[in-house]
Amino acid sequence: MIRSILFLLLSFLTLSLKAQDLIPLPVKWEKKTGTFSAKNALDIVVLNPDLRSQAEYLKNILPKGNHQILSKPGSKNSIILALSKNDLLGTEGYSLSVKEKEIRITANTSNGIFYGIQTLRQLLHDGQVSQGEILDYPRFGWRGLMLDVSRHFFTVEEVKKYIDVMSQYKLNVFHWHLTDDEGWRIEIKSHPKLTEKGAWRVERHGRFGDQRPYPKEGEENTYGGFYTQEQIKDVIRYAAERNITIVPEIDLPGHSMALLTAYPELSTKKEPKFVNPGSKFAEWYGAHEFKMLIENTVNPADEKVYQVINDIMGEVAALFPGEYIHMGGDEAYHGYWEEDPSVQEFMKKNQLKDTKELQAYFVRRVNDIIASKGKKMIGWDEILDGGGLPKSTAVMSWRGTSGGIKAAKEGHYVVMSPTTYAYLDYTQGDKSVENPIYSDLSLARTYELEPVPDGVEPKYILGGQGNLWAEVIPTLNFAFYMAYPRALAIAEKVWSPKGASDFNGFLKRLDTYFTRFDEAGIPISKAVYEPVVEVKKEGEKYFLHLKTYWPGAEVYYSLNNTYPVKYSSKYEGPVEIPNGDLKLRTQTIKDGKELGRELIIPREDLIKRAK
Repeated sequence: MIRSILFLLLSFLTLSLKAQDLIPLPVKWEKKTGTFSAKNALDIVVLNPDLRSQAEYLKNILPKGNHQILSKPGSKNSIILALSKNDLLGTEGYSLSVKEKEIRITANTSNGIFYGIQTLRQLLHDGQVSQGEILDYPRFGWRGLMLDVSRHFFTVEEVKKYIDVMSQYKLNVFHWHLTDDEGWRIEIKSHPKLTEKGAWRVERHGRFGDQRPYPKEGEENTYGGFYTQEQIKDVIRYAAERNITIVPEIDLPGHSMALLTAYPELSTKKEPKFVNPGSKFAEWYGAHEFKMLIENTVNPADEKVYQVINDIMGEVAALFPGEYIHMGGDEAYHGYWEEDPSVQEFMKKNQLKDTKELQAYFVRRVNDIIASKGKKMIGWDEILDGGGLPKSTAVMSWRGTSGGIKAAKEGHYVVMSPTTYAYLDYTQGDKSVENPIYSDLSLARTYELEPVPDGVEPKYILGGQGNLWAEVIPTLNFAFYMAYPRALAIAEKVWSPKGASDFNGFLKRLDTYFTRFDEAGIPISKAVYEPVVEVKKEGEKYFLHLKTYWPGAEVYYSLNNTYPVKYSSKYEGPVEIPNGDLKLRTQTIKDGKELGRELIIPREDLIKRAK
């Protein structure tokens, strides 16, 4: 009898703890004792006909059962969806009330109902929902996640799955990076060569760069793909059902090798081009300084360029119902413009003192084209360079936050997506177990994102966004692994009130989501389990420093080539690294359970890390 009571008590406590694991955290949450049972057939009551689609969505995500959609309450436990007027909730907020026999979700709009359903989805554990009252609404209107489908192509179904997962965590802007040097992915009926030629490249494997050779003469272009306009309409509908606006990006004037493969006459040299298969085509010098080895910019002095852009943007604007079109504007190399006599003559004629002003001229022309289609333009923060950016143009700050700060102070709306917090292709764990690229971004660092920098008027900050570039991401499963859980951290930073939680609190809630993603068959990174490994040099000696962020965990290690590590030494403080042919092994342990991967790092690699 006592054992049964203890079991029931433990089960209730486990449910109560899991029920507190919401991401993102709501604005207000009053927790109460008791539960609502969803284990049997439920009545889903729709008090407003406009909410029928939301009821169907809810029915599909509830535990299997003979659930009914009704227009008025019946005799069973019920979930009521209703529209009501509450100015505090805005267009995306909701209230959620959970009682013993009834759950009620109310909002001003169906979008708010959708987010209430997402919260209910997270609260549901083992067929039960803890009782309580939630009032919730977002801090920002732009809560974005970007997917690069140029470097590697993702199918329509894969894009939908990416959208579906982000919608569950109240992200509402899907930035679709559709064009780049490595592929043109959107059908443009007025210029069919963009997909006939620009969507395909020779296939190469492995890391982008030196090890990927240029196409051989006569080699067949077998890798790639594109989305027909009908497929794009289908994705737009799917996203809209999940309260997600799609912002398409057509990257100009740089990153245009795919476009120039189709229409080489739009470059200054007018030479035949190829869609880049990931080969080295630039020299990088650091601090965003580089030199292109192959021309990948359109010619801003050629009127035909603007005619083609007008055609492209016309079809893009007709497809996408959202407010913004993204024009790129980043990393445009000016060297070929500086060398071309006709471009130099054009600059003199238009009183443009340098190529920064020339790019600014190009940006304004593209802005006018997009505005003529009834849309607003947004671009990466380089569109500020050269001055004269129309106030109606929004800026996406990626080179840190400085571009966003400058733009906001000039009266532009801003989306914060700085590399230092929001670039999700960056290495997120130890390089001994992750693909090393040119920079690192830990989950802890991502959680420090603050979209409104000091000294900036909040009204100019639309929100924030995580960006997933795909040079090293060839599959959807790996895209999920790289995006999450850092995308969850961003979701909380752009939805929840400022200061709603600290990183330790976020991690305590995150453990439940590792299980959720595992159960859904979606691989996400658990690198945060693993220790941060640092080496500091003091005189001629090297000292090992280990740190774990995981609450209540300890790190065990060996420096003498022995294992299993869980039976080695517990890390208590800096340890001198001895000389010799040896490897560091580490393992995070909590409550006797191994967390994350064992790290194995040779001594020579440790020494290279010394600071």
